Amino acid sequence: MTNIQTVFTLINPQNGNLAFKLFSFEDNSHFDHLQRHNYYTIIWVTGGNGKLKTNFSEYVFDTNTMFTFSLYQPFMITTDKKLEGMVLNFHPDFFCIFKHHKEIACNGILFNNIYEPPFINVDNGTATTFKMLLEQIKAEMQNAAIAQYELLVSYLKIFLITAARLKTGQHPGVQKAAVEQEEPFILQNLKDAIEEHFKKKHSASDYAGMLNISAKALAKLAKTHFNKTLTDLIAERIVIEAKRELYLTNKPVKEIAFELGYDDEYYFSRFFKTNADVSPQLFRETVGFGKG
Repeated sequence: MTNIQTVFTLINPQNGNLAFKLFSFEDNSHFDHLQRHNYYTIIWVTGGNGKLKTNFSEYVFDTNTMFTFSLYQPFMITTDKKLEGMVLNFHPDFFCIFKHHKEIACNGILFNNIYEPPFINVDNGTATTFKMLLEQIKAEMQNAAIAQYELLVSYLKIFLITAARLKTGQHPGVQKAAVEQEEPFILQNLKDAIEEHFKKKHSASDYAGMLNISAKALAKLAKTHFNKTLTDLIAERIVIEAKRELYLTNKPVKEIAFELGYDDEYYFSRFFKTNADVSPQLFRETVGFGKG
């Protein structure tokens, strides 16, 4: 009987860390406990259904759902069914979403999107494309040859662009927000306000004042449409920026903290650890430092 290889791994020779990995699963043992990784994770469930817990939210999912998780984003899957599918892991040293977001336009769609659920419903046509790309990745990982890294990155880019296009067409948040005409306008204003002011304004009441709406009403809207509290949204946005700065620059933590509106470096470090489950120093050590 021949053993079929189901796990394909590339290790970074410089530090011995995971660079790129593709594997298949036939149960939920990989995901039935809380996960936080120093690499990006894409999980495609091709059989089964269950519940996903991530950050501050819980979602029900069905067969042919694809999840996308950012660096140190917490997640756990619960199910009493048999779960089947594929997983792609890649470290930012292998392919950095922060650096290539303009090129592939997936940052803010697949990853680091604080407003949309971190999953996509995969239709049959796109499923065929994904399967073909994963087979090409498998073949390339089994036969190391010249320019293997470049070819694997090319396949990964196509995979990410295809997934980002699919998610852009689905926009579950927009559909939910269309229930009442005034709400999408307020919610878009809230998104714009957070994006513009998150480095200086950290409290929910700041944004309620800016939008001329009561803090209670704005909190209810945020919870209804984003399945998160307003405080959680602001905290997530700050942490995403902090992670970006920690990876892309060599600025001291104190300087990053100050730029994000925190005069006390130690208070900021505690805030970061509470939300990312890892200290800024350890994040930089395990995720690496992508110069330039």
